[in-house]
Amino acid sequence: MSPLLLFSFVIAYFMILLGVAWYTGKNSTNDSFFIGNKSSNWMLVAFGMVGTSLSGVTFVSVPGAVAKESFAYFQITLGYLIGYLAIAYVLLPLYYRLNLTSIYHYLHNRLGFKSYKTGASFFILSRILGATARLYLVVNILQEAILNSFHVPFWATTLIILVMILLYTYEGGVKTIVWTDTLQTTCMLLGLVICVVYILNHMNMGFGESLQAMGEKGYSKIFFTDPNSKLFFVKQILAGAFITVTMTGMDQEMMQKNISVKTLKDSQKNVISMSIVLMIVILIFLFLGGLLYLYANQLNLEVTGDKLFPAIALQHMPPFVSVIFIIALISALFPSADGAITALTSTFCIDIIGMQRRSDMTDEQKKKLRQRVHLSFAFIFLLFVMMFKWINDSSMIGLILKVATFTYGPLLGLFTFGIISKRKVSDQLVPFICVISPIICFLLDRFQKQIFGSFELGLELLIINGLITFIGLWLASKPSNEPAQA
Repeated sequence: MSPLLLFSFVIAYFMILLGVAWYTGKNSTNDSFFIGNKSSNWMLVAFGMVGTSLSGVTFVSVPGAVAKESFAYFQITLGYLIGYLAIAYVLLPLYYRLNLTSIYHYLHNRLGFKSYKTGASFFILSRILGATARLYLVVNILQEAILNSFHVPFWATTLIILVMILLYTYEGGVKTIVWTDTLQTTCMLLGLVICVVYILNHMNMGFGESLQAMGEKGYSKIFFTDPNSKLFFVKQILAGAFITVTMTGMDQEMMQKNISVKTLKDSQKNVISMSIVLMIVILIFLFLGGLLYLYANQLNLEVTGDKLFPAIALQHMPPFVSVIFIIALISALFPSADGAITALTSTFCIDIIGMQRRSDMTDEQKKKLRQRVHLSFAFIFLLFVMMFKWINDSSMIGLILKVATFTYGPLLGLFTFGIISKRKVSDQLVPFICVISPIICFLLDRFQKQIFGSFELGLELLIINGLITFIGLWLASKPSNEPAQA
């Protein structure tokens, strides 16, 4: 299909986003930017967060990993459900009771100023790495499908995408994102369903026949029972639960949208309903992955991993499906990138430089400072996407989850210690504990064959990282006669 025609559809889609942003961003304030004035509709937030949770990496990498790992990713998804229950009934009541704008203020209240800054800093590091890895994957596909034909360099493509995101998040922030995420999630899910239906019809297969064919190829296996394998179901389910608790419940980007809902009860409904929809959607993505490999075998294509879905959608499907794929891919990209830049802006302004506590600044000065920070993070995103271009990892979802095990572990340890312990920690030692823990985990991962033999460590490194942080905090604390602030 003509790259120019594909590009015209991308521009048209973006103009719709700009229209939504203009309408929702009118008369915006810092409160509407950070938490949507606490007036977001819970159903819109729940639906839009499906897109944010999935991202372009899920859209491409989850189907691409089916040949290597079958449906093992669904084991992690089962763990997600456990994690979302913990978020709904443990973390959300805490955040609402304290009326937080930034969830890291809890660490200030409970553990101290250094702990607070450490938690916010680890979020910034985690979100920059994760969001830019997701952004890189989609930009690379757009580059190869469209922009190479116009001889546009990769850095310019990345800059164009970031400018697009800035244009519709610059004023409205969360208030705008709640609505644009809903639109983008709709487009992404429609694209997913249309691609599944097209392949089934083109291969003259029904649902049952396709599952049987996947089973014969070994694509549809869900549960893995070898305890030594990193795909062992107990490891995967536990990892999924803790990944959700940390990457959603202790992540300002994700919780910023949840706490923008007016009441705790509605926010809990948002989280539970979103978790159920997410399970169904990921299962469809895995099913699509099996179909893509069956289709590739039929076409004698030797394409695997992250390149599988783009290659088939853009080169071996009708033009209308190619357009749907590109729109769905962009729809998967924007919710993860726009929310990340907005949340990073919020965390840096509120937690790092303490903008809301500055009585020497007018509201207009605060708004201008927030906008400069917003632009700065967009530039940082550009630099990190270029870094991932140089790394050029074959499976971005594996890389993203691996990074999460190192960067979210300290957050898991900090929040867990604060919630379940009444001990008073030595606040000055917290930054050192939170840096040492990931280093220990990195060494465990790097030399795991020498240490554990045939036993493989996978995503459960996140739990180990959190546990090491927790133990360090315990050793650096003393009993307190005062009740824990929760």
